[in-house]
Amino acid sequence: MLQQHLSDLGSLGRRCMVLLVISAALLQIPATQAQNAQPELPRQMAWTAYNLGTTGYNQSVAIGAMLRDEYNITLRVIPGQNDVSRLLPLKNGRVEFSANGVATYFAQEGVYQFGDQQWGPQALRMLITSNGLSNQAVAVAADVGVSSFAELRGRRVPFVRAAPALNISMEAYLACGGLGWDDVVRVDFPGYDAMWEGLINGDVDVAFGTTVSGPTRRLEASPRGIAWLPAPHDDEACWANLLSVAPYFTRHMATRGPGISDENPQEAGTYPYPMLITQDSQDENTVYWMTRVIHENYDAYKDADPGAIGWALDRQVFDWVVPYHEGAVRYWREIGAWTDALDAHNNELIRRQSVLAAAWQEATSERIRDRDEFQRNWQQVRSRHLREAGFNPVWETWD
Repeated sequence: MLQQHLSDLGSLGRRCMVLLVISAALLQIPATQAQNAQPELPRQMAWTAYNLGTTGYNQSVAIGAMLRDEYNITLRVIPGQNDVSRLLPLKNGRVEFSANGVATYFAQEGVYQFGDQQWGPQALRMLITSNGLSNQAVAVAADVGVSSFAELRGRRVPFVRAAPALNISMEAYLACGGLGWDDVVRVDFPGYDAMWEGLINGDVDVAFGTTVSGPTRRLEASPRGIAWLPAPHDDEACWANLLSVAPYFTRHMATRGPGISDENPQEAGTYPYPMLITQDSQDENTVYWMTRVIHENYDAYKDADPGAIGWALDRQVFDWVVPYHEGAVRYWREIGAWTDALDAHNNELIRRQSVLAAAWQEATSERIRDRDEFQRNWQQVRSRHLREAGFNPVWETWD
């Protein structure tokens, strides 16, 4: 009897122990579920990106694969041939987001192609950006023997039609050397690839682009060879001139590209590419979760493209020239990456957008039908509103 009683007590003890283990496991479930919670995102989404094969498109596809594998969310990436084709679906609500480039800033400002009656300044917001190891810089054919921007005087410089993002950036680098378009021989091209082919074929002497883009490798392998023109970070005159033309640049040391490495970095400038943007009206919770899953799942896509390393937290540039969406700010503040100083900067950028919106309302209320007359008037109204509000218009006029 005693032995049976002891046996029963043992069984009871084992059962109690099992119950304790189960209880402990149950206590852990809420924390685990919170960590692996299904994001509050649509099961199917779409965003626009650059052309097929570009680093911006490849990074977008890699993020789409992560969303599919981790959360069973389908992301359709729509390639766009130009700035308008990438932003128009966002403007019309056909896509939730766009993996765009520096034209985001032009659209915010309502300048160049976005100064047309059909566009005007756009209230765009950022979520997260890719700031990789490359630069947005100017390559020169090695056989030219030029080593500074000042030496480009009288040289052949490309101008890509209907591509202000390329042309303004080139103009900014010319300004670093104290030059403008009147100091060089302007050669027009129909597109980005054609510009680089022109450099390879000897039609021009320089070209602007990302140091890791495919055409730079083709120039390196050509008989002309490749070199890079520096914008020295300690040259205050260079950078004052450069930023007066293109305030979206930041100083950066590139370590990737032809002839560029950790041991031989390229000293110039860059800006985020691609940057994930949306409209200010986009749902705050959707933006919060999109920002969160891209950041939290960085390891799942970081090796998919050489530029994908730029999505890392330590490579974010939060004080850029376009404001962040409140949903993104909510997440970045939640993890301690957002500060009061960033908040003040962001609010000023949002105020600038409000001033631009008021200027556009005045310009369009005059109902000027002639396109050229409308644009001249818009340029004047825009500059006046910005100056009166204490902002630098940056561009007073544009072609």
